[in-house]
Amino acid sequence: MTDETALLLTIHLVATAAMAGLIWFVQVVHYPLFALVGEERFAPYEQRHMSLTTWVVGPFMAIEGITALLIAAGERESLGWGLVLAGLALLAVIHASTVFLQVPAHNRLEKGFCPATAERLVRTNWIRTLGWTARVAVAAAMIYVAS
Repeated sequence: MTDETALLLTIHLVATAAMAGLIWFVQVVHYPLFALVGEERFAPYEQRHMSLTTWVVGPFMAIEGITALLIAAGERESLGWGLVLAGLALLAVIHASTVFLQVPAHNRLEKGFCPATAERLVRTNWIRTLGWTARVAVAAAMIYVAS
């Protein structure tokens, strides 16, 4: 493995692991606590949650996405298509879940707390939680295969 490949795969693993850690915190701690905020203060709370969360997850998601594409473009022969496609497929599922399930739920919650929407958010967020967890395994396997 070249130094450049090692750096690329390491950055990819770190960004993916950071997202996995963040999503587990959100899944187990943060989202379940939404119900305790109180209906009268929930809308501004949710709006602030969304703007602050973007600052935390945005850079990691961007780095993860860019490195995933760089790996697919330049390292697929050395890693094998299986790992590369598995990583990209998981990333596609995670982003589809975000766009089609989590973002609409957050948009509804920005208008006010709804117990059913909050519960659906927690339930459907398992897709991303398990997806990012699996991506850590794939990213680690890439380093193993490349070494």
